[in-house]
Amino acid sequence: MHEQNLRAALDALLDGLPPREATAAVERLIASYRGATQTHAPVLRDAVDAAAYAAYRMPATYGAASAALAALAARLPGWSPATHTDLGGGTGAATWAVAGTWPQGCASTVLDWAEPALALGAELARAALPDVSWRRARLAGGEEPPPADLVTVSYVLGELTEADRAEVVAAAARSGRAVVLVEPGTPEGYLRVRAARDDLLAAGLTVLAPCPHDARCPVEPGRDWCHFAARVSRSSLHRRVKGATLPYEDEKYSYVAAVRPELTLSREAPSGDAPSGDVPPGDVPPGEAVASRVVRRPQIRKGQVLLDLCTPEGELTRTTVTKRHRDAYRRARDTDWGDPWPASED
Repeated sequence: MHEQNLRAALDALLDGLPPREATAAVERLIASYRGATQTHAPVLRDAVDAAAYAAYRMPATYGAASAALAALAARLPGWSPATHTDLGGGTGAATWAVAGTWPQGCASTVLDWAEPALALGAELARAALPDVSWRRARLAGGEEPPPADLVTVSYVLGELTEADRAEVVAAAARSGRAVVLVEPGTPEGYLRVRAARDDLLAAGLTVLAPCPHDARCPVEPGRDWCHFAARVSRSSLHRRVKGATLPYEDEKYSYVAAVRPELTLSREAPSGDAPSGDVPPGDVPPGEAVASRVVRRPQIRKGQVLLDLCTPEGELTRTTVTKRHRDAYRRARDTDWGDPWPASED
């Protein structure tokens, strides 16, 4: 429902946006996001920039944030945040994602230094998300964020210097019981998430997703990067700017979700499947460890499924599930990139 409301609000926004101005603004924003980092001024300079960004990027940011928050929610069943702070939230995509993940309601505060983005975000959310406060604030060197059950920082760290990134992550760790950071699924975005993950661990938080462990990330920078994908419908503006014909695209993202120790649950693996290796199901003792995470798109071949996993032991491995594994094979065929493994039964 929240995604449909967001789409409707963005469609209405596009109706009033001059196509030529919107396309020019989007092209400038793309060049800015791909270029050098900047902290001198907001990337979104005026109302046209904010509207172009919202129409072009909000669905993808919403999709990535929703996927990351769903992973956190899966690790904390029964928990829901009563308060939420979105650092650098701009037009509020992550706030829409929070409302979609926990529809029972959550009081959100969006902090950003771009006034046009905040004004547009408030306009888009007025009818569907009335319980949201929009406040102008500097992310680094500004006021301390208010304490909150959940703090999100999505698609923001790439706009900051290394020192400011560390300051924002530290502020998120101090103010949030749960922290979710999302960045583009590029090698550079992954490195920013990796550094933030280290900072969150150093601050005493426990990682719940996507990593099944608190050990050092086993991915070798420069050779690979940890990322996932969320399928997003393309608007007419997307297709016009990109010269695309498909009605969808896969938004690549990297993320980390971490919580304070009081929120952590026992990390027990679902029984019934083996976590790694070409072995039959049923070899995982109860309470062994949390499930591994599928870190690449599964390869489905004749009579077998290949799953690349990050394991609770902090290692990367490949497991092969064959037809002789029966139920495990069926679940492996339904397992997607980013899912836990062993997969739970329906």
